[in-house]
Amino acid sequence: MKNLILSFLLCLISFSTFAQDDFMDEAIRITDEKDSYITLMDGTELVGRVKDLDRKKGLLEEVTIKLEDGKKKKLKPEDIKYMYLPPSGLSKYINAVDKATDINKMQKDASNSKAMMRPGYFYFESSEVLLKKKKLTLLLQMMNPSFSSKIKVFNDPYAKETMSVGIGGMTMAGGDAKSYYVKVGDEPAFRLYKKNYDEELEHLYQSCPALKSQFSDGMFWSKFSKHVLAYDQSDCK
Repeated sequence: MKNLILSFLLCLISFSTFAQDDFMDEAIRITDEKDSYITLMDGTELVGRVKDLDRKKGLLEEVTIKLEDGKKKKLKPEDIKYMYLPPSGLSKYINAVDKATDINKMQKDASNSKAMMRPGYFYFESSEVLLKKKKLTLLLQMMNPSFSSKIKVFNDPYAKETMSVGIGGMTMAGGDAKSYYVKVGDEPAFRLYKKNYDEELEHLYQSCPALKSQFSDGMFWSKFSKHVLAYDQSDCK
């Protein structure tokens, strides 16, 4: 019976990661049974168990970590440069299947090489974001840490998906998210919607000929992760 259930879960996981299998999975749940790693803006590195993540409108508002000396420390997003959080439950299985990801991919910037140091962990990074004409600094989960030298794609916690699967009262993210926060080069990140993808192609990829030849059948949203990966590995700037 256990084998049957496991096989069923693996089938669901494989299906859920099919559409955008080059992106990380959304950090649905994390565990406090393994260490998390947090680097502050001043360079201080913290190791401990994350006990609480406070969110407001889906965005991180406060992180509570229990340090190795037993003391608890509360951190605001503006205090954190980047962090690695260990997945829990189904998230762990999703990551294991989805992220047998190519650890040998060429790393082109600091965030890439750092992110690959802890495979299987969720990676969050501080980024400037333009929201409703206001520039904010947010702590967001990066979806493409291993190919982010040109475009960084961050999870939009409120993105509606084209498909999702519920198991035991828990929704397992699947299908294509309808929006992401996207950072092109040094620009502030902006919210990219599925419905606006065609309009943003020039802004994102600068008419890269490598993409045009590789995706001659069309630049469809369902292959967004593939486009970002191909652009990252191309000579286009």
